[in-house]
Amino acid sequence: MARKANTGSADAANPGRLKQIALTYQMTRKADPKVGLVVAGVGIVVLGVLLGIGFLIGHPVYLGILGFVLGLLAAAIVFGRRAERAAFGQMEGQPGAAAAVLQNVGRGWTTTPAVAMNRSQDVVHRAVGRAGIVLVAEGNPNRVKTLLAAEKKRMNRVVVDVPVHDLIVGDGEGQVPLKKIRTTMLKMPRVLTGPQVTATNDRLRAMGDLMSNMPLPKGPMPKGMRMPRGGKAR
Repeated sequence: MARKANTGSADAANPGRLKQIALTYQMTRKADPKVGLVVAGVGIVVLGVLLGIGFLIGHPVYLGILGFVLGLLAAAIVFGRRAERAAFGQMEGQPGAAAAVLQNVGRGWTTTPAVAMNRSQDVVHRAVGRAGIVLVAEGNPNRVKTLLAAEKKRMNRVVVDVPVHDLIVGDGEGQVPLKKIRTTMLKMPRVLTGPQVTATNDRLRAMGDLMSNMPLPKGPMPKGMRMPRGGKAR
């Protein structure tokens, strides 16, 4: 019975994964019409090269099987990268897009969206990890500098022994493109231990955040979202 149950759950999961891949392909194709041709071409080229080598050395079957497997792997990698690029292209410029990126940076990072915001919808998000505290701002470059300065001052009062980094999302000088936020954060030197990260998160939670009592949707924020009149911008 247990084996049947496990088989049933696996069978139910497979259609879900296939459906997710199909949806991802459809979304990617809208932004990247050539994705299908490129992915198929990569797989065919890898298979063809290894199959040709197989004929040359007299082992076409073995190299053909290896080429098929490696061709699928190469096609999957290329598809993943182009799908990620297309997703960033669709997200770029939308309020709250940086929060969605931060939530997928990886294990060891704790993200708190919208720790500071003004009435113009400029916003600062916070991530805490082994590199310390990273404040990521999106919005008008001149206005977010004021938000970042105020938030950094606030962080330094609460966690004086933890480094605080700041990033501004954008393509201008001194800014970081949305698609490079994750890699930029992962390249930061790790200066905190696991217990120090936990202690930092506990102290920041105790401090509270601007949006702690306001429910936020996951992913990019709606364009019509406004600060409540009773709230104070930082």
